[in-house]
Amino acid sequence: MTDELKLIAAAKAGSADAFADLVRGYRERLLRFLLTRSPSYADAEDVLQDTLINAFRYLHSYDSRWRFSTWLYRIAIRNAAKLRSPDLADVAIVGDLRDEENDPLQQCIVDSESDNLWLSAREVLNDEVYAAMWLRYAEDMSVKDIAKALDRSTSWAKVNLMRGRRVLETHMNDAADKSEAYG
Repeated sequence: MTDELKLIAAAKAGSADAFADLVRGYRERLLRFLLTRSPSYADAEDVLQDTLINAFRYLHSYDSRWRFSTWLYRIAIRNAAKLRSPDLADVAIVGDLRDEENDPLQQCIVDSESDNLWLSAREVLNDEVYAAMWLRYAEDMSVKDIAKALDRSTSWAKVNLMRGRRVLETHMNDAADKSEAYG
């Protein structure tokens, strides 16, 4: 039995300390992921908190046939979807600083990341494909786990990962061509 499974068993038995140890390694990764799906840093933190509360509350429903991270990300995706409203669907999420508008450090970080691949991906991919790409390449999840987290088939995950890569490749090639034309 792995350490993670031991922590899960202890947390299921009611140990808040075991649960805290269990999710400690996921907090930062989940927050990074949620920042791409939330209109502000504060909203991402709220969704993270809701995710951890729901995970603790429903830990008894966790099925050990799946990776714990898959189950946790599925909760986070559902919580983030509740937060999003139709008028936020087209916002460049990571670059939105409505809450920290006057924070120069935050502005420098956003400015320095303007050419970041994930920001480009956020602009050209729909939410589900972006989530699949993030789970695969930022979180190193298997296709099977991505399908489970997104409540899709394995075939859907494979096809949309391939399509996402093609869209990004085309987008990056177009950007490089434009850069050369102006350079």
